[in-house]
Amino acid sequence: MAVVVLRPNESQDQLLKRFRKKVVKSGVLSTVRRKRWFISKSEVRRVEKKKSIRRSKRRQMTRGND
Repeated sequence: MAVVVLRPNESQDQLLKRFRKKVVKSGVLSTVRRKRWFISKSEVRRVEKKKSIRRSKRRQMTRGND
C-alpha cells in the first residue's frame, strides 16, 4: 500500500507526483494488470519459455554483429 504524507509547503501536484512514483515503484498496477485474467500455470510456463527463446536468439544476434 503506497502512502504519502503532505509535507509542509508542498502543493497537491507535488504530492500526487510523489504518490504516482511510489505506486509505480511498488508494482501494484502491473500486478493488477497481470492478474486481470486467469492464466493457467501451463500457459504461463509456455509463454515464459517462448520469451526465453526469443531473448536468447536476440542475444546471439547482437553477439554475431560485434
